[in-house]
Amino acid sequence: MRHAVIMAGGAGTRLWPLSRAARPKQLLRLFGGQSLLRQAYERLAQLLPNESIYVITAAAHLAMVREEVPEIPEENLFGEPVGRDTVNAVGLAAAILRERDPGGQMGVFTADHIINPVDTFCQAVDAGFRASADRPEALVTYGIRPSSPQTGFGYVRRGEMVSDGVYVVQEFTEKPNITAATQYIASGEYYWNSGMFTWTIDTILDQIKQHLPKSYEGLTACGKAWDSPNRDSVVGRIYSELLKISIDFAVMEKAKHVLVVEMNCQWVDVGSWTALDHVVGPDEAGNVATTSHTINLGSRGNIIVADDDHLIATIGVDDLVIVHSNNATLICHKRDAQGIKELVSKVRAEYGETYL
Repeated sequence: MRHAVIMAGGAGTRLWPLSRAARPKQLLRLFGGQSLLRQAYERLAQLLPNESIYVITAAAHLAMVREEVPEIPEENLFGEPVGRDTVNAVGLAAAILRERDPGGQMGVFTADHIINPVDTFCQAVDAGFRASADRPEALVTYGIRPSSPQTGFGYVRRGEMVSDGVYVVQEFTEKPNITAATQYIASGEYYWNSGMFTWTIDTILDQIKQHLPKSYEGLTACGKAWDSPNRDSVVGRIYSELLKISIDFAVMEKAKHVLVVEMNCQWVDVGSWTALDHVVGPDEAGNVATTSHTINLGSRGNIIVADDDHLIATIGVDDLVIVHSNNATLICHKRDAQGIKELVSKVRAEYGETYL
């Protein structure tokens, strides 16, 4: 049986001050009145019934997740007591699913991207599930055909084609410099690493067992206890002690049998405010706004965001990011938007968790 797990546990620090600990970016309804989580669910609902779709998120966000995706059965919402990076989120979901459906397949999908067209996404995911069924020893990832030489993404280099649109992975590369990224694009052999995967449940757990045996033991115990009255005591005792590491570093870059499925989609990583330039249509002056309550005089190329009906007015400013929330406002130049993570650290040092 096919299962799809949406990972929705990121903090979204670079989307501060709207993305907060209490409501991270995947739950913000910034995009056509929908959250990124809702969009991820609706894509997968084109392929699978609600009973086969799952979300793994922070336990503190479960109530909000239920509001966003009420169609998904409550028992399919998995709450991590503490974030331990993606290998443990994947491993916990896999361990739970192994108890419920031994021998099943599992797809892992992100909740912080905008992907279009949905039909093309669905075709690629279906191809990934079929590739996993045909080659159960393989881990399958999805590669986005790159549109430009981005230095902030990981890359996947494809090798021999094993079926239409499915290739052997030759290597993974993390965030190359602009010269290398340009060469990758020119070669036609590289994809952006989407962070989405498909595999059999047994295969991914076997890989975790091989590379992280102690983590495998803990995840197995959590999976066995999940649907029992002992869940909280077992998971609470074990999960916070698991090694914090990503699925890419822990497993994907070490595995011997990895395939990549080409996903020829528009794929926008909503990791910073400047990503809105690729998502929201600009006005005649190039200003991008997620609120209708804005007036600009002689201002060009700005990104303007508010989470209420607060009016934002500008005069003669260019290429700024302006974000208003109920108790904090951010103003920075677009070129400095990647510094928001450092800014948030300073906010924490000065004010604790008050504005986070």
